[in-house]
Amino acid sequence: MKALVFHGSGESAWEDVADPGLQDAGDVIVRVDAVTICGTDLHILKGDVPEVRPGTVLGHEAVGEIVETGGDVRTVRPGDRVLVSCVTACGRCRFCREAAYGQCRGGGGWILGHLIDGTQAEYVRVPHADLSVYSLPGAMDSKDAVLLTDIFPTAYEVGVLNGQVRPADTVVVVGAGPVGLAAVATSRLYTPEKIIAVDLAPARLDAAKRLGADAVAVAGEEAESLVADLTEGLGADVVIEAVGVPETFEMCTRVVRPGGHVANVGVHGKPAALHLEDLWIKNVTITTGLVDTHSTPTLLRMMAAGRLPAASMVTHTFPLDGMEEAYDVFARAADTGALKVVLGGQQHDVLMVRAA
Repeated sequence: MKALVFHGSGESAWEDVADPGLQDAGDVIVRVDAVTICGTDLHILKGDVPEVRPGTVLGHEAVGEIVETGGDVRTVRPGDRVLVSCVTACGRCRFCREAAYGQCRGGGGWILGHLIDGTQAEYVRVPHADLSVYSLPGAMDSKDAVLLTDIFPTAYEVGVLNGQVRPADTVVVVGAGPVGLAAVATSRLYTPEKIIAVDLAPARLDAAKRLGADAVAVAGEEAESLVADLTEGLGADVVIEAVGVPETFEMCTRVVRPGGHVANVGVHGKPAALHLEDLWIKNVTITTGLVDTHSTPTLLRMMAAGRLPAASMVTHTFPLDGMEEAYDVFARAADTGALKVVLGGQQHDVLMVRAA
């Protein structure tokens, strides 16, 4: 089969690799219909995630069709159309029993495109399938469904829920890439008084306005002044960091109010300063985290009901073999205006009902 293979910092290629096979009784093999590229994949290519070894197939988000199942798989069977979660879960370890699947100690967690071969390929092996793939409604567009594999659960769980967004809050989302935009959209579920989006790219700020941001600002002094003006100098109740660089994290800690929450979502490849000389007295809560995907079933129901603005986030589509071009477009988002790119994206209009 063809797959996007990591060959070391700054190097990858769409090339021939061996077809995946079942390795454990809980595995499934999925034929990939639609896949996307994550900002984390760009961090891997930059060398920010040293655990990823050369030779690994990248990617951790996909929608596809089950073509083979291990003997212990009970929830899906060949022919089922599924969402492949970015996080896999053994279901038995302490963390999985607490629905903290991202911290799984039984061979799960974030492993696809990280510790094992991932989804940016024609086929992918998914371990622990009973808790790691989700059946899809037949009428749900693959381009929409693939956004539920990572960005929406990540924004909702690590940003909105960890940040404890509440009615009438002022929420600042720093970084209006795909995850930041999903944080804007899912913050609105809790009826905050205002949402302020911060980014460097005008196209992303425009997208944030379309998805529900009440105000936008260019990162830097302008953004900090706007937050101060809109909160009468108090600061934001919740600040969601969705970039992953020291400057944005440190800005988040400057614009949060006393007693507020900073929810870090971004993937950091370098140390960031924690200015405790300023923060120790402010009763600030700072959270970090890897998505657990415990919210995926809820988000699936919301998307099926038309309550999540998925379609407006996909700006570029490519055939599956256009992987290298898609990476180039996504990596140059400031020039191309790319938000979320989707490769493949087969449309399904007929609801499939399987026999008992």
